[in-house]
Amino acid sequence: MSKENNFGKFLLLWTGELISSIGGGLTGFGLGVYIFNLTGSAASMALVTLLGFLPTLLLSVPAGVLADRFDRRLLMMIGDGCSALGIIYILICMLRGGASLTQICIGVTVSAVFSALLEPSFRATITDLLTAEEYSKASGLVSLAGSARYLFSPVIAGFLLVISDVKLLLVIDICTFFLTVASAAIVRRSIGHKQSEDSGSFGESLREGWQIICRKRGVIVLVVLSSVVTLFMGMFQILAEPLILSFKDARTLGIAETLCASGMLFSSLILGIKGLKGGYVRTLGSALLTSGLFMAGFGLTENIIPICIFGFMFFASLPFANNSLDYLVRTNIPADAQGRVWGLVGFISQLGYVVAYGLSGAAADVLGDVTGRGVGRGAALVIIFAGILMAATAVVIMINRNIWILECNEE
Repeated sequence: MSKENNFGKFLLLWTGELISSIGGGLTGFGLGVYIFNLTGSAASMALVTLLGFLPTLLLSVPAGVLADRFDRRLLMMIGDGCSALGIIYILICMLRGGASLTQICIGVTVSAVFSALLEPSFRATITDLLTAEEYSKASGLVSLAGSARYLFSPVIAGFLLVISDVKLLLVIDICTFFLTVASAAIVRRSIGHKQSEDSGSFGESLREGWQIICRKRGVIVLVVLSSVVTLFMGMFQILAEPLILSFKDARTLGIAETLCASGMLFSSLILGIKGLKGGYVRTLGSALLTSGLFMAGFGLTENIIPICIFGFMFFASLPFANNSLDYLVRTNIPADAQGRVWGLVGFISQLGYVVAYGLSGAAADVLGDVTGRGVGRGAALVIIFAGILMAATAVVIMINRNIWILECNEE
């Protein structure tokens, strides 16, 4: 398949994922506020986030192998479409009088199981569609789509919760699934499906993917360090909401999240237009260093203005890190193994989120009790600690010779 003039098809697919991200963000925000009001516990919020994430992580490796064996666009359609089932279940429970914490956990788990099919297929499809010169611009736009759940969804959800309740947010999210499935179907029809030449067993495909990752020491080092980074980012992701909700209402939280995430919009638009032309390792390390320092600043005060400033700068740093990391890994693995490799890379690099989701909420609750200042300040202490360690990890990346070699040894 020729890769010329495929950027328009990528944009169509990306638009679908942008819409899906906004819808998912509405549900995530609404359920977070609902659970905090129901339980008053950061640990309960973290539990729901963990159950919505863990199935996707555990299934990412087999989903990556499937992406190399079957129609990637069809897998995206199945994953996006069927993930609506979990949200529909939660909505039905709420319409019957209110969803319990257990019912919400079941719904987000079901949704996450099907969503696992999406990520490896989407990333591999980018390689199917675009040339190496277009990867950087595409990565910037992908970062923008991912940030939409933090950029657009919170302020929309915050205002909608003033006039309605979480059920409206769930209905909107369910409607977005139809649009995302349609965009994947159009792209699938226009580019067809390349039959996989891989006739080996499932286990052999996994072993080959692992061997490809280990072929270059810098790739495996970078992936492992990425898992450390996601640990600290996961702590921030979980605890930012209870921190603000401890002294502000849901509407203020929505506005604050949007203002903070607009930093990612700013950077993603720059990368989407210009892309990076080199210096990927230096950019990766610098972006993670500054984002760690800004994360620590986020937890220093209960004043919403400096919180928004530090949050804006934190999110503005992330697209540069994501873009550089994506490029360094993507250009050092062969195109025909993109699915299984991205499945493994996603699994390893996101293990940090599991630890963060499992521990950060409980740590914030305990610190809040011990200090006598409540869950909000307990969350702040954890965020400050995570930010400092994230900055230290960035220094490790910048001095690692194996990672620097990746920039000179592209496939």
